[in-house]
Amino acid sequence: MKVKIIHEKCDPAKATDTSLPYTAYLVSYKHEDKICYDVTISNKAADIFDHYYDLYKNVISMTQANGKVNPKLWVDPKQPKKKK
Repeated sequence: MKVKIIHEKCDPAKATDTSLPYTAYLVSYKHEDKICYDVTISNKAADIFDHYYDLYKNVISMTQANGKVNPKLWVDPKQPKKKK
């Protein structure tokens, strides 16, 4: 999967979380005359832009989130834990 959406249609303050990977971006886009925000991760910023442009055709901005964690070491808190 090239693009993973961590928080969809959320408050932009969620991008200030330092426990996010440093490849996380806050994407703002217009959907049904309303500005929405998503926190998204990907290896390349161009993949994120392409994904949102294909879906909504109206990307307003993409700013890097305040994440400081290496993406290889980051664990999604929503993901179920593995059984031993």
